[in-house]
Amino acid sequence: MITRRTVLGMLVAAALPTRLQAASRDSAFLQKRIDAGELPELMGRLPLNPRVIDLQAKGRTLGQQGGTLRMLIGGQRDIRYLPINSYSRLVGYDEHLNLSPDILESFTVDNGRVFTLHLRKGHKWSDGSDYTAEDFSYYWNHVVLNKELLRGGPPVNLKVNGNVAKFEVLDPQTVRYSWDLPMPQFLHELAAPIPLTLALPSAYMQQFHANFQSAEKLKALVKLKRVDDWVGLHRKMSRQNRPDNPELPTLEAWRPTTQPPAEQFVFERNPFFHRVDEQGTQLPYVDRMVMNVSTSDIIAAKSATGEADLQAAGIDLPDYTLIKEAEQRFPLKVSLWKRTRGSSVALFPNLNCRDRAWRSLFRDVRMRRALSLAINRREINQVIYYGLAHESANTILPESPLFKPEYASAWSTYEPKHANRLLDYIGLTERGDNGIRLLPDGRPANITIESSGESTLETDVLELITDHFRDIGIALFVRTSQRDIFRSRIMGGDVMMSVFQGLDNGLPSADMPPSELAPTSDDQLQWPAWGLYHMSGHSQGHASRLHHVQLLGKLLDDWMLTTSTEQRTQIWEDMLKIHADQVFSIGTINGSLQPVVRSARLHNLPEKGLFGFAPTSYFGAYMPDTFWLDKES
Repeated sequence: MITRRTVLGMLVAAALPTRLQAASRDSAFLQKRIDAGELPELMGRLPLNPRVIDLQAKGRTLGQQGGTLRMLIGGQRDIRYLPINSYSRLVGYDEHLNLSPDILESFTVDNGRVFTLHLRKGHKWSDGSDYTAEDFSYYWNHVVLNKELLRGGPPVNLKVNGNVAKFEVLDPQTVRYSWDLPMPQFLHELAAPIPLTLALPSAYMQQFHANFQSAEKLKALVKLKRVDDWVGLHRKMSRQNRPDNPELPTLEAWRPTTQPPAEQFVFERNPFFHRVDEQGTQLPYVDRMVMNVSTSDIIAAKSATGEADLQAAGIDLPDYTLIKEAEQRFPLKVSLWKRTRGSSVALFPNLNCRDRAWRSLFRDVRMRRALSLAINRREINQVIYYGLAHESANTILPESPLFKPEYASAWSTYEPKHANRLLDYIGLTERGDNGIRLLPDGRPANITIESSGESTLETDVLELITDHFRDIGIALFVRTSQRDIFRSRIMGGDVMMSVFQGLDNGLPSADMPPSELAPTSDDQLQWPAWGLYHMSGHSQGHASRLHHVQLLGKLLDDWMLTTSTEQRTQIWEDMLKIHADQVFSIGTINGSLQPVVRSARLHNLPEKGLFGFAPTSYFGAYMPDTFWLDKES
């Protein structure tokens, strides 16, 4: 529980002498622009009170500026990983999952419902424009409250019990958000891998807004950017989480310089980044991040030949042996981090699919339990994970303070006889000549499971599960597509079952919002239409009529309204019990190991760590801006 307190980003007494030292610690990468008068010297680019990262206290080494760090991505869309890994947030998690100010200098919280945010004086966007309360005011007054840009009204994550926040500008460096009821998830939303947006660079964005730009100029810009209207223009030019607009100012450690389409995306150091090390050297240490587009199935092989300086995406545990052997031939190292997902590979029956027969079956808990009991998780663990993972339902990990063994074991043991009995009880007693059960309408019980086509690991697991399902009279067919098509088909109800990773955050505490456990978003693969209903403020999608799904929604509402950690713990436990018993998703393995490949020249990357989307934002919580490269020989 957060009571009234002020969280300081750093001590002013420590920051001021750092700033005085900083003038002699400028980046050679920026020197030509400084000499040409295009950029001020470092003291003119840092906030008056920059965030000081004490590397020695973290057990890391002071680094040197310079160099290019290469990463491989499976497609142009994956440039979205850069701002997740860069992880510059108003408040953020560290590697121990503690929450502290980052972009903010400090904040205060009153009664869990009034949040006062203090910005760093002198902080600037990457283009040198001032980062002030004006940028928050622009977003609130001209985006959040603009009915053309947000037709459904303010985002649901700015509301409590249906009521939107009150926004105030107190001075150029201070803004306040307040609600009549507690808003316990607010800070966690700000620290998320894809954070809640509160500000946009107003000086840049006004040119794309009807309140500030002439109709004639907007018409020309709409045509130039190939969008339908000024609303589409504003949205396209303001995407902070998809860095495909090099002109959009950013607060991240690296700014994009490449306009899609491209096979290589280059990000250069942000001259106005707000962090320094304890000696006053501005971060990031690395000058350039380069993301080279490859095909997903050869990323591991390319990483094993030294084509990446830091790589985890596209590499799975079965690739570890190949890369470990490559250490003898190439200047690289590979270590094993622990994945934080609730399941390495999970199956998601679509309870909103268009097919009436399958929709009815998937909404029957006996069907979901039968499919889960049919899976031989021990075989999957031994064959694919070398026995190094945990056989489990899709649930939280043992490292979470909320974990109970029964969450992992519920309906996840290998019991094909029990699974067969459940299917018989449902009424699927008739079989075809090939042994496949028949649906009530006479069709064979053929499940087409769809994947985004990004993981060979999923393919390997599904190959085993296909045999497991056949033993209970269910035929499984795999269809692969691309991520955008995959998501679109699921949201449209065209997919009966999908395969993806499990819970984003397998390491929650009671004070983290249990939003994943209830329908809250249209990208939840098991109930996209119910999630859309919540996300849109009940204007799109539709509400669930299933009792246990409704109960999950009520419990989430209860969590949002309580300020007691004890009550939040109980709510988490109730929601986890429902998921364990109702099997809304079917997990296989969790706690698996993630190979992390790095150049032998790369420093400050821990040997061991937690790897996952949430809460660590992949590498983000480990601060890639502090990673540094030896000079090339």
